[in-house]
Amino acid sequence: MRAIAISEPGGPDVLGLTELPDPEPAAGEVLIKVHAAGINRADIVQRQGFYPPPPGAPDTPGLEVAGTVSALGDGVDAWSVGDRVCALLAGGGYAELAIAAAAECLPIPEALSFEEAAGLPETVLTVWSNVMQRAAIRPGESFLVHGGSSGIGTSAIQMLSAYGCPVFATAGSDEKVAVCEALGASRCINYREQDFLVELQAATDGRGVDVILDMVGGDYVDRNIQLAAVNGRIVNIAYLQGSQISANLMPVMLKRLTLTGSTLRARESEFKAALVAEVREQAWPWLDDGRLQAVIHQVFSFAEASDAHRVMEASTHIGKLVLSWE
Repeated sequence: MRAIAISEPGGPDVLGLTELPDPEPAAGEVLIKVHAAGINRADIVQRQGFYPPPPGAPDTPGLEVAGTVSALGDGVDAWSVGDRVCALLAGGGYAELAIAAAAECLPIPEALSFEEAAGLPETVLTVWSNVMQRAAIRPGESFLVHGGSSGIGTSAIQMLSAYGCPVFATAGSDEKVAVCEALGASRCINYREQDFLVELQAATDGRGVDVILDMVGGDYVDRNIQLAAVNGRIVNIAYLQGSQISANLMPVMLKRLTLTGSTLRARESEFKAALVAEVREQAWPWLDDGRLQAVIHQVFSFAEASDAHRVMEASTHIGKLVLSWE
């Protein structure tokens, strides 16, 4: 099969097409003929040499794919050959064929293309795991996502709006602000022109925000603590501006805050299977009724993987970047 390999740690130019042996599904797994694969920030960090795949996972990058089931491992009866599926992977998505645990696959709604479906598993599952599960947000509680125009952000805005929460967001341009608000954010702050702490304290009449999802880190950590409401929860899923910070932790005690975070890639298979089952039951119907849509910025051919990584690193995109074999 054709696949994208990382020749050595480095910039986008280290990505290139190569030939690899076709994988075969083990018990409990399916083999997917990949039509499209989503690009995630984790792929960038892996390419740079700072995020190796978990033990047993392929070296090929790629955490989410969409395609058709082409073979079944022993004991798999939930899927049939030819089924359209998208799947969460620990790696190996940048290839013509990929192995996925059968329990970590989701059906592709009829109205969605493979390219749209490829942009959903990682973002939707990450938001559900961190906001609905870890932060235990409840309908009516306020929610803020930093990086609202990212793949995670565009999914989070739609999902929390569908869940019945007032949604706030931050983004880096007026165009991105407009997209976030069109997706359901009641207020999006252009962080290049306004201080989100000042603006959202005013917008909430000083009460603050109940749940904050942050992938920025750096000085956002201290400002998140200041902005959080009493009994608020702050969840970090990345630290793009650094994880070494100076912060005043007194409000954590006084406001009874919870600071937490997680990664999904290396979690045990039982956790991922349970997460996928919960998302399929509770969030996947939002795709059918239109409350959740895949926001795709651009589709690249797999041969253009280096160009796609450059776009992600420039942070000029809105929504997901996707690779396609079509």
